[in-house]
Amino acid sequence: MGTGVAAVFLIVALAAAVSVDVVRAGFGIKGDEATYVAMALSLAYDHDLTYERQDLERFWTIYRTGPEGIFLKRGKQVRFRLRGSPPYIQVSRVADPRTDRLYFAKALIYPLAVAPFVRVAGLNGFLIFHVLLLFGVGVCGYYFLAARSRRGPALLFTLAFLGATVIPVYAVFLAPEIFNFSLVFFAYFLWLYKEVAPPAGARFLRTFGADICAAVLLGLAAYSKPFHLLLIGPLIALAWWRRKVVNGLIVGAVFAVATAALFGVNWLSSGELNYQGGDRKTCYSGKESFSGFPFESPDSTWERRCIPFSTNDSDAANVLEPSEFVNRFGLNVEYFLIGRHFGFVPYYFPGAVAILLWVGSSERFRLWRLLTFAGLVTSALALLIFAPYTWSGGGGPPGNRYFLSLYPVVFFLTPGLVSPAPAVLAWLGGALFTAKMVVNPFVAAKFTYQAAERGFARRLPVELTMGNDLPVALDPQPRAHIPYGFDPTVLLYFLDQHAYPPEPDGMWIAGDGRADILVRSERPLDHLVVTVMSPIATTFTISAGGTEIVVPLIPNKPAFVNVPTYGVRGLKSYAYLLSARSSGGFVPHLRDPKSNDSRVLGAQLRFKAVEAAP
Repeated sequence: MGTGVAAVFLIVALAAAVSVDVVRAGFGIKGDEATYVAMALSLAYDHDLTYERQDLERFWTIYRTGPEGIFLKRGKQVRFRLRGSPPYIQVSRVADPRTDRLYFAKALIYPLAVAPFVRVAGLNGFLIFHVLLLFGVGVCGYYFLAARSRRGPALLFTLAFLGATVIPVYAVFLAPEIFNFSLVFFAYFLWLYKEVAPPAGARFLRTFGADICAAVLLGLAAYSKPFHLLLIGPLIALAWWRRKVVNGLIVGAVFAVATAALFGVNWLSSGELNYQGGDRKTCYSGKESFSGFPFESPDSTWERRCIPFSTNDSDAANVLEPSEFVNRFGLNVEYFLIGRHFGFVPYYFPGAVAILLWVGSSERFRLWRLLTFAGLVTSALALLIFAPYTWSGGGGPPGNRYFLSLYPVVFFLTPGLVSPAPAVLAWLGGALFTAKMVVNPFVAAKFTYQAAERGFARRLPVELTMGNDLPVALDPQPRAHIPYGFDPTVLLYFLDQHAYPPEPDGMWIAGDGRADILVRSERPLDHLVVTVMSPIATTFTISAGGTEIVVPLIPNKPAFVNVPTYGVRGLKSYAYLLSARSSGGFVPHLRDPKSNDSRVLGAQLRFKAVEAAP
């Protein structure tokens, strides 16, 4: 049965991956795709990792536009000189003398792995590669669970672990998330299968060689995303606990060498040890004075047309500031677990089921499971502590992009399954939040802000500490970072379609649902002085993180109310969630045929933000 199901899934998925029009179905470029696509194409056709005029032409031929958001940097050449005295070898770096090339400022391991598939199948090679990776993950996961479970429940839960989450959405991103996810999954499978394996078969997986391979894979993952560094800890700790000190040292050394070797390749190829270091810039078309891509025209140079970019935007001066740390960390833990846009429970629900099964089983005190859980928790906590404003991956991703490659660790906490009930629960719970995303992953990948606009996710708290990284910032309408005309120090973020951007007389709350609006201020606020009016009799309900206030409105008569605020400190600002709702609505065009306004409106409000006392 399992073999037949696997064959059907593989055939259908590969058929889709081969036949889909990647550019049109994927709505063009998303996230960091431009850099990774350009790198893979350069490796596949030019056998190098430099950006030149031909790379721009190739990209434009495929997408009919330039590589929006590509990350590039000036390279350096590493030179070695022999000396007659210690240290005998002198290493120096000089600027690349060639002005007709630049270097890609992203990790090279994923483009290197996918390049052969791209050479054979073009952009469809990315999807084929992801299908094969996920198929391999599914096979390994099934064998791990089936070693101590009934086959039916093992297969059903493995499929839920992959399918009732945001993983299918990331499968259509031309970016390394699925690759990193698979590296970690394969590594932990190689390390842990021996703990559950039946007496016969799978000889290699019982040997120390499997641990060595796991260390190599984790080294590759750590190079791709350094927050994977802590995942090697459980492998070393278990070996030492079992008094295999040398084995633990070897595993740690192999991991370090694998990671360092890739950074070394990066150093030799571009002159920069860190692929995100050096003079790094990002390039767009039509960005104010920055317009065009390097080598697009004679005056389109990297110096003139690209925007300096730094990944260190975490407001380092207050990340560990005691007065802010405790409250912000507590909020981030809540958001990490049940956040509306990036929460673990809504977007990785089968993982929550796996943890609960483990905690309630006789396996909860097994050392290897405890160490696995410790590796997961410490890695997640490191993200929350050192990237408190970007722990979801930045750029408004679907779900938590950074956690995706930590999620495999959760699978190996799952104890033996006898009943299909846990798998059914995983499917049902996950589907409540992700079914509409999985049905059309291309839409969910491009329009990430749609997932939380309606449905069960709207019942969850908004990640106020991460205002600039919420998915609504990707909506081209726009609906984010909108200056509030009545108070220029306040910015508005419209998290759904139930409110409209400010007009000269105020902003309208729709008559068809609750509007959630993120209010960001440079200063802490005490309350909002709100003026609200409607041409119809309706009941208006409003809150700003504090007490909810209900205001009965008389037609065309303004009402005045003070709304207390309760918010949190985000990156260099304070954030408050303004929620408003009108019990009734009207359509201006239906009230007055001369009006061209066909919106369903409820009430119009204005507010003045009152600063909190020092």
